[in-house]
Amino acid sequence: MLDHIGVRVKDYAKAKSFYLAALAPLGYQLFMEFAAEHGIGYMGAGFGVDGKPDFWIGVGSSSGPIHLAFVARDRKTVDAFHAAALAAGGRDNGGPGLREQYHPTYYGAFVLDLEGNNIEAVCHKPA
Repeated sequence: MLDHIGVRVKDYAKAKSFYLAALAPLGYQLFMEFAAEHGIGYMGAGFGVDGKPDFWIGVGSSSGPIHLAFVARDRKTVDAFHAAALAAGGRDNGGPGLREQYHPTYYGAFVLDLEGNNIEAVCHKPA
């Protein structure tokens, strides 16, 4: 089980804005943010659910391209993620739908973020 994951981004302000919008349908919020004046050598933002940041973005050379998949509670949430991510500047990389090649109830949507990372929301439950 993972506790958290972090990716590096070139344009912190744009990435932060993108992820605030794209992850909102999944229940993600910004919970922590570090700036240079904190003296830890890291400028970044932690997003999560229920007060626990498990996804971080930090200033630096791009980590990508990488693939990240976020759990969605239902298929409508997958659809909402896809729409929000596109509206925030992401590029479509596979619209919402069944991906039966993975398993019969795999419902996902894929968006390329501003750094070219493949960001997915997925629901494994039946309709």
